[in-house]
Amino acid sequence: MMTEFPPGFLWGASTAPHQIEGNNLNSDFWASEGRMPGMERSGDACDSYHRYREDMRLLADAGLNAYRFGIEWARIEPVPGMISRAELAHYRRMIETAFELGLTPVVTLHHFTSPLWFAQEGGWLGERAVERFGAYAEAVTPILDGVEWVVTMNEPNMLAIMIGMAQAMQDQQAAGEWQSPTLDNESPRPPLPAPDMKIGERLVEAHHAVRDLLRERTGAKVGWTVANRAFVARSGAEEKKRELEYIWEDLYLEGSRGDDFVGVQSYSSQWVGPDGIEPHPQHPDNTLVGTAYRPDALGIAVRHTVEVTGGMPILVTENGIATGDDTRRIAYTGEALKHLEAAIADGADVRGYLHWSLLDNYEWGHWAPTFGLVEVDRETFERRPKPSLAWLGETARRTGN
Repeated sequence: MMTEFPPGFLWGASTAPHQIEGNNLNSDFWASEGRMPGMERSGDACDSYHRYREDMRLLADAGLNAYRFGIEWARIEPVPGMISRAELAHYRRMIETAFELGLTPVVTLHHFTSPLWFAQEGGWLGERAVERFGAYAEAVTPILDGVEWVVTMNEPNMLAIMIGMAQAMQDQQAAGEWQSPTLDNESPRPPLPAPDMKIGERLVEAHHAVRDLLRERTGAKVGWTVANRAFVARSGAEEKKRELEYIWEDLYLEGSRGDDFVGVQSYSSQWVGPDGIEPHPQHPDNTLVGTAYRPDALGIAVRHTVEVTGGMPILVTENGIATGDDTRRIAYTGEALKHLEAAIADGADVRGYLHWSLLDNYEWGHWAPTFGLVEVDRETFERRPKPSLAWLGETARRTGN
């Protein structure tokens, strides 16, 4: 029985607006869904734009106390400088619903998707990118009253890859099929391209600009989240591991220094050999996205984050497994939490655990991988909680939080 989580620990689940809301018509990703070969459309997604209360109630009724969700920039600012008051009010209603149900909202301002006009202006490498993101954040600050945790940007290291991959496909007239960077289906396949450092540096700049603005205007703790690869070095490959860690993670972890917290997002681990990242071999235990079954990755990720950031507060903002077998989800999560507990016992300042994901949802171009604690009927949108949801709620209750 786990009893070592600190008082006030957040227990909950995470979602992203584009993956669950549906009909995000003004975003860059929505526009790309019709153009990229091999990419399925998000369409109505899980219709959570209209069903958010039902989704939050499932979390609260299970005994969980936190919900991470996002605000969609493309809805707030569908054309440059035009702020939708109705959409601001919609997201404020979501925040108030969380409060009403006893859930601590963890609000993300940017989760991979941007307004289409922003992408057409040059996106994150455009001359006005930092200014544009800052204006959006400024427009959102009035609805953040009472929100304790704000994430400026989700996984900038993965965002840098997605931008680079989309650019490459357009440059090649879309040769080959789109492969979401969150999937590793074609195992063994070459490792993902490393994040573009130029994009990464711009994202750090944008994060700092928005962080400072949010601190001035709200009382929230402000940070961002980083996708942790949880690299493990083969004998003799330690230097190669350090080199890859900087490109993949540490640029972004160092960018979080001075923040109020950093979000750790971890799913699996990868071996690094003298020649670089080793592709995952095919194995019966691999997940639905082709990654290795490595619940120990969360402990590796948290410890690495502590080391790079100098021990700043951590929220586990995503951790989960793509599987159709919910007993396996429970087994994976239970073991991951034991590794998290061990890292806390060794001094990691961890403030919460948010599972990915609350719902089976749109996995950036693909519908097949299921990460959710709740199944969603894509015809009727009926929510069917899986045993893992009740299990996670019971785990939270046992800790006394």
